[in-house]
Amino acid sequence: MITLPPDYRPSDNEEFMNPLQVEYFRQKLLRWRLDLLKEADGTLASLSEGGIHESDITDRASVETDRAFELRTRDRARKLIAKINMALERIDDGSYGFCEETGEPIGLKRLEARPIATLSIDAQERHERMEKVHRDD
Repeated sequence: MITLPPDYRPSDNEEFMNPLQVEYFRQKLLRWRLDLLKEADGTLASLSEGGIHESDITDRASVETDRAFELRTRDRARKLIAKINMALERIDDGSYGFCEETGEPIGLKRLEARPIATLSIDAQERHERMEKVHRDD
């Protein structure tokens, strides 16, 4: 088990995906997943409080719209949790931080911004260009 210094931040001056960096991203992903699960619990509690008790049709429509929005948000969070779990699996198998297309390092800045990234910026841009070409067909 690796203990991170409280002020640790990965840097380009160290070996890419050394044990400290791996542990840093593992903890970052675990905190993110925990935050999403806490939010989901709050949503579940709010939605289970009962039916819509608004007598005014406009108020009732507003409450229903808010609930539908919250459910869509929770669905996005559920998908994000699945991606976080896959990133944690990549940490366990040693492939985290490396592009799944090229095998090259994804880069610390990209991983800081998007810890669930599976592609380097170049590979992601190629992927998006291909999607655009096929979408335009």
